[in-house]
Amino acid sequence: MNHSKRYSRRGFLKHTVLASSVLCAGKHVLGANDDIRVAIIGLGGKGRDHLRTFDGFDGVRIAGLCDVDPRRLDERGRDFKGKGVFFATDARKIIDRKDIDAVVIATCDHWHALLAIWACQSGKDAYVEKPVSHNVLEGRKMVQAAMKYRRIMQAGTQYRSDEGLAQAVEYVQSGKLGKILRAHVPWYELRPGIGRVPAYIPDWLDYDLYCGPGELKPLRRKELHYDWHWLWNTGTGDLGNSGIHAFDFCRWMMGYQSLPPRAICIGGRFGVDDVAETPNTQLTLLDYDNAPIVIENRNLGDKKNSQNLDHVLGVREGVILYGEGGYFAGLRGGGWVYDTDGKRIKQFAGDGGRHHTANFIKAVRQRDPSILKAPIEQGHISSACCHLGNISYRLGAPAGPDQIKAAIKDNDLAGRIFDSIAEHLKANEVDLGKDAATLGPLMTVDTASEEIVGLGGSGTLAAATTLAHGTYRKPFVMPEEV
Repeated sequence: MNHSKRYSRRGFLKHTVLASSVLCAGKHVLGANDDIRVAIIGLGGKGRDHLRTFDGFDGVRIAGLCDVDPRRLDERGRDFKGKGVFFATDARKIIDRKDIDAVVIATCDHWHALLAIWACQSGKDAYVEKPVSHNVLEGRKMVQAAMKYRRIMQAGTQYRSDEGLAQAVEYVQSGKLGKILRAHVPWYELRPGIGRVPAYIPDWLDYDLYCGPGELKPLRRKELHYDWHWLWNTGTGDLGNSGIHAFDFCRWMMGYQSLPPRAICIGGRFGVDDVAETPNTQLTLLDYDNAPIVIENRNLGDKKNSQNLDHVLGVREGVILYGEGGYFAGLRGGGWVYDTDGKRIKQFAGDGGRHHTANFIKAVRQRDPSILKAPIEQGHISSACCHLGNISYRLGAPAGPDQIKAAIKDNDLAGRIFDSIAEHLKANEVDLGKDAATLGPLMTVDTASEEIVGLGGSGTLAAATTLAHGTYRKPFVMPEEV
């Protein structure tokens, strides 16, 4: 049977030495002067950027390139032909190789966890783009795999490596803002519709491999690449795609090290007629006991057909953290602390986390995961929180504004943000009285087990658990034990 078509965990383990007492028996052991041999899996926009970055590091050699799209693999790999670089459209062939030390995973979201776990099992380190997972459970399994096989695994939440933002975190956690009350995480970014075309399967693509663990169903969108973000089979919407950056920084500032005990989501896909499934307007309330966080995504302009975006206190993509003594506002390029009157008090200049990948390489060379700025557990927690919002949304039902307001009446910030969303949609000629938003159930979460244990509203607990655990298509199945 063709290896590229069938690849079970049992088959994989035949090619992998699983030992808990050593990193990986018989594998290449890095010396101080050895090149770290890196393979890039997924050569879209982010993968292309990583290729340039890692190729520019001293002591790092590009050893493998992989993309399921053979045309893109050929284009992006043109400068590496004839240089001893291994090319593959099937990532499992990269994973199997003994002459690769680390992989950079920049595929569709639904492939992230499986590839990262396979990499650990084969003795490879991994840099995994955000969100690191496609569901809650597989993210935790990534953490387990990295620990079991003693691998270095970094999440691609690069603001954790921003020195200015790290200073802002220290400022907040030192108590200089006073008691933290709440946080608003806006991410406003224009996202046009993706259209609608008759169902098709590209004849030039191994579509079975492209879908991998996801359902094998025909495309209904024109563009194969990037627009996968807006379909649940392969993506996580803008909450998991972009909002996670700001949320991860917010959670870092607030010191939260777990999922919230409660979560609820409100949203909808407004102003476009396409085949996308994820909301382009979304409010996710993560109801932590000490201080709640509201993540808000908007993909429409400030009015119909506008290319301009709304903002909150000058922030379009970032964090507004409210304390008793003032607030912090910012993310990209750093941020400012303001007093309760809105007067600027202190600036933190950011660098965008430009040394994040270098931080990964340093940890790989020194075999020290404590060096990592965004260790996989932090990436997992932030990704899982975004998944909670999406699960609530997917279990939701249409609701009018009054019903929505009643559902979030105990959270003043969420109520005010929903009012702002209603005005924003009105400016885009969307009437929530006619085009109902989706109100998800309030979910109760066991923060120790990371399981959803209760629902208040639409949906069933069984359906919530299925979404939190994910479903996989053979042979691309997540192992019960990593």
